[in-house]
Amino acid sequence: MANGESWTDEVDEAVNDVFEPVRDFLTDIVFYDVRVFDSDFPLIVGWLVLAGLIFTGYFGFIQFRYLRVALRLVRGRYEQPDAPGEVTHFQALTSAVSGTVGLGNIAGVAIAVSIGGPGATFWMILCGLLGMATKFVECTLGVKYREIDENGRVSGGPMYYLRKGLAERGLPGLGKVLSLLSAVMILFFAFFGGNLFQVNQSLEQLATVTEDHTGFFDSSGGALLFGGLVAVLAAAVLIGGIRAIGQVTSRLVPAMAILYVTACLMVILFNAGDVPDAIGTIVGEAFRPEGVTGGLIGALIIGFQRAAFSNEAGVGSAPIAHSAVKTKRPATEGLVALIEPFLDTVLICTMTALTIVVAAGPAYEEARDTAAAGGDVSGTTVGISITSDAFETALPWFPGVLTFAVFLFAFSTIITWGYYGQKAWHHLFGTGRVTDTIYKALFCLMIVAGTLLTLGTLVDLADAFLFMAAVCNIIGLYLLAPVVKKELRKVLAYVRRRDAGDSEEQIDADEAAAEAAESITLAK
Repeated sequence: MANGESWTDEVDEAVNDVFEPVRDFLTDIVFYDVRVFDSDFPLIVGWLVLAGLIFTGYFGFIQFRYLRVALRLVRGRYEQPDAPGEVTHFQALTSAVSGTVGLGNIAGVAIAVSIGGPGATFWMILCGLLGMATKFVECTLGVKYREIDENGRVSGGPMYYLRKGLAERGLPGLGKVLSLLSAVMILFFAFFGGNLFQVNQSLEQLATVTEDHTGFFDSSGGALLFGGLVAVLAAAVLIGGIRAIGQVTSRLVPAMAILYVTACLMVILFNAGDVPDAIGTIVGEAFRPEGVTGGLIGALIIGFQRAAFSNEAGVGSAPIAHSAVKTKRPATEGLVALIEPFLDTVLICTMTALTIVVAAGPAYEEARDTAAAGGDVSGTTVGISITSDAFETALPWFPGVLTFAVFLFAFSTIITWGYYGQKAWHHLFGTGRVTDTIYKALFCLMIVAGTLLTLGTLVDLADAFLFMAAVCNIIGLYLLAPVVKKELRKVLAYVRRRDAGDSEEQIDADEAAAEAAESITLAK
C-alpha cells in the first residue's frame, strides 16, 4: 500500500506504541474469551446473542410475525407526510443498512467460512434472525426519545433514550452515565472504524487490482488523490445532513446490493450442480463435530461472531439513523429496522458464503488448509482475495467489479458513520456552526489519513469501543423493553384500523383522546 514511505511507517509505529497498552487492556476485557469445548467463545458475542434470544421471546417472535407489516411500511403503505422527522421509512432503512453493509460482508464472511467451515454460515443466519428482534427494540426507542430542534433537525440514538428513558424509569444517574459512555464510544469508532479502516481497505483493493497496470494507487500520490476525492465526496454528503445521506443511500444501497447479489447469483448458477451439495455441507457441518476449527462449537462461535459484528444489532448505532424517520408512532420504525439484519446478514452475508462454498477457489482451499494447521487467516485482504477468487472462477473480469463494489460499500459506511459520529459529537460538545465545522474537518482529515496510515492498534481499539457501547446499550434495552411493548401495541392497533379503512385523522383524534384520558387517570 501507499504507506511504504518511511515517515508513514514511523507515524504508524509511534501511534501504535502509544495506544497499544490501552488496546490490550480494553480488548482483554471486551473480548474476554471462555473455553467452550476446546474453543474460545467471546463473552461479548454471547451478550449480543442472548439479547436477541430474550427479545425474540419477549416480543413473541416479532421478526417472523410482523415481517409482512414491516415490508408494507418500507413500501410507504402507511406513510405520514405531515409527521415530524426528516426522511421516509425507506430512506431511514437504507441509511442504517449502509452503515452495516461493508467490507465485513465481503471479507469477513470469507474468513468465517475458512476458519469455522461452511457450517458457520448456518449459525450466522440464525444469529442474524435473532438480531432482528434486538434491532426492533433499540430503533423503536430511538424514535420514542428523539429530539427535534426548531429547524426540524432530528437527534436520536442511545445518547438520548438511555438518558431520557431511564430517567422516566427512576434511574436518571444510570441513564446519564450510560448515555455519556455510548457517545464517547460511538464517536471513537466513527473516526477509526467507520472511517479510517474503510478507506484504507478500499484503497488496498484498488491498488491490488491496478498493480499490474499502472501501480499508481500503490504510491503516496495515488493514495492522496484517492483520499482527497473520498473526503470531498463525503464532505458534500455530510453537509446536507441526514436528508442528503438518505437521498444518497436510498439509491446507493439498493444499487450496490443488486450489483453484488446478482454477481453472487451468477457464480451460483455457473455452479448450479454443486448447490445442493453446498447447502447440505452448510447444514451438515453446522451440527457435525468435524468443522475446520473446533467442530460444532467452533462453527457456532465463528458464525455468531461474524453475524453479531456485521449487523451491529444491540450496539446502538442504527437508532441514530432510524430516529430521523417521519412518523408519529415510534414502533413503526422499529418494525422497519428489523429488516436491516435480514438484509445485512441473512441475505448478503449468506450469498457471499454460498458463493465461496460452491466456487471453492484456490484461495479458499488454501485458507482452509492454513486454518486447519493453526495458521492465521484473519486479515481483511486475505478475506477479499478469497471472495475475489471465488467470483473469478466463473467471472474472470469480476475483480474489477468487486473493486467498485468494495468502494461503494466502504463509501456508504463512511458517510453513515460520519453522521453517527456527528450526533455523538453534538451530545458531547454541543451544536453550532463552529463545532460542526471542527467535527467535519477532523472526519475528512481521517479519510485522507486512512489512505496513508494503517494505525492497526487504533482500529482494534475502535472495535473494542464499539462493543463496549453494546454493553451500555443493551442494559438500557432490558430496562426499557416494557416501553417498547406498549408502543408496539399502539402500532398494531393503528395498522389494523388503517387496513380497515379508517382515516389517519380519525385515528389521530382517537389516540389523542385515549392519551388524555390516561393522563387524567394517572393524575387521580
